[in-house]
Amino acid sequence: MDLEGRKLTILKAIIQTYLQTGEPVGSRTISKYTDLNLSSATIRNEMADLEEMGFILQPHTSAGRIPSDRGYRLYVDQLVAEKTQEVANMNTLMIEKTNRMEKVLKQVVKLLASNTNYTSMITGPAFHGNKIKFIQLSRVSENQMVAVVVTEGNIIKNHIIETQQDLDEQQILKLNLMLNTVLNGLTIDDINLGVIAKLKEQAGVHSDIITDVLDAVAEAIRTDEDEMEIYTSGATNIFKYPELSDSSKASELISTLEEKDALAEFVKSTMTNGGENTGIQVYIGNESPVQTMRDCSVVTATYELGEGVQGTIGIIGPKRMDYEKVMDNLKTLQAQLDSIFKKE
Repeated sequence: MDLEGRKLTILKAIIQTYLQTGEPVGSRTISKYTDLNLSSATIRNEMADLEEMGFILQPHTSAGRIPSDRGYRLYVDQLVAEKTQEVANMNTLMIEKTNRMEKVLKQVVKLLASNTNYTSMITGPAFHGNKIKFIQLSRVSENQMVAVVVTEGNIIKNHIIETQQDLDEQQILKLNLMLNTVLNGLTIDDINLGVIAKLKEQAGVHSDIITDVLDAVAEAIRTDEDEMEIYTSGATNIFKYPELSDSSKASELISTLEEKDALAEFVKSTMTNGGENTGIQVYIGNESPVQTMRDCSVVTATYELGEGVQGTIGIIGPKRMDYEKVMDNLKTLQAQLDSIFKKE
């Protein structure tokens, strides 16, 4: 039986309060919790109906109510349906935006190389300090579950968890409720020993699964950071400068630009060193962490799209580059990217 209106609101309030406190929930608590503006007497009547319908239980006489398995099931089914639809909608939007963003970034990096006569690079925006939005455990087979982890920016990752325990649907349901109640809105850095201990205590005999889920969360966030898109342009501009056009030096530098692993490490190090600084940073000669760039200067700027979404723009050229012109170009591009993407 589906619920709607104030009965559903009251049931959700009971479940959410019980998940937080572990104590039976009374009508007075619900009257403060919801915005229904109902009296305690009216809420008690609705709670009596919910109990009769099998959605809540009264463990002791004169005590508050707790959710029944049927109540949990309705709550989770609705939660999963809402989140699934939300993620599907966001995924469609993100695919459209990602396709457009890729075109824009390729145009930007080409324009930058043309305007400066140096080599240019730009990274696609990445999510830093990702927060967990939703976790869903589902059975795959007798000894396998899949953990679906949705992080800020609606990045979705699936991870298979091997388990020696044969969990039934009700046990998986309660683990899902517990994980989302405790972890929703946290970053990986927020999940400290206290949080882990709380989860394991609540999971009881299934505490080993918590470790696997947290590994899946960490892997989801690490994978996001590792999948950095880097676009480059103007590599042949290197040959315009005698100090860089030596065949071996130029070959090594072009290889770095093509393979991009070293560039990715360079970008990660600039983000780490720069912290919250989204201004211009200049690396001259040996200041560069990339060996093949130590005869160059590298100027970078970080563009910020909000909610922890950042990317890096960079110019690679000789040490005698026109720094003022380069910085002016980078500042202009920062403003343009901000204008293009924050309006969407």
